[in-house]
Amino acid sequence: MKISKQKEDKISEQILLFLFSQSPKAIFTAHIARELARDEEFIKKLLLELEKKELAVQIKKNNEGVDYSRRMRWRLSTKAYDAYKKLQ
Repeated sequence: MKISKQKEDKISEQILLFLFSQSPKAIFTAHIARELARDEEFIKKLLLELEKKELAVQIKKNNEGVDYSRRMRWRLSTKAYDAYKKLQ
C-alpha cells in the first residue's frame, strides 16, 4: 500500500513534534514507531529523510562510546529545535 506524499509529510511532522517533546533525550526508532503506532521500517525511512534535510540527527554511539550494531537513536537537530522553540 502506497502512502501519499502529503501523509508522509504529516507523519514526519508528528515525528519532529515527538522528538521536540522528548528533547534533549535521544530516542530509539522502535520507541518512536510505537508512540506513533506506525511500522518501524517506515519510521526509519522517514527519519533518514529528515536527517538528509538536517532536521533530525542520528546518534550512532551509546553512553559508553560503543557503536550501535543495529539500533538507531535520534534527536532533533539544533536548527529544528530552535525553529520549534520560536513557535512555543
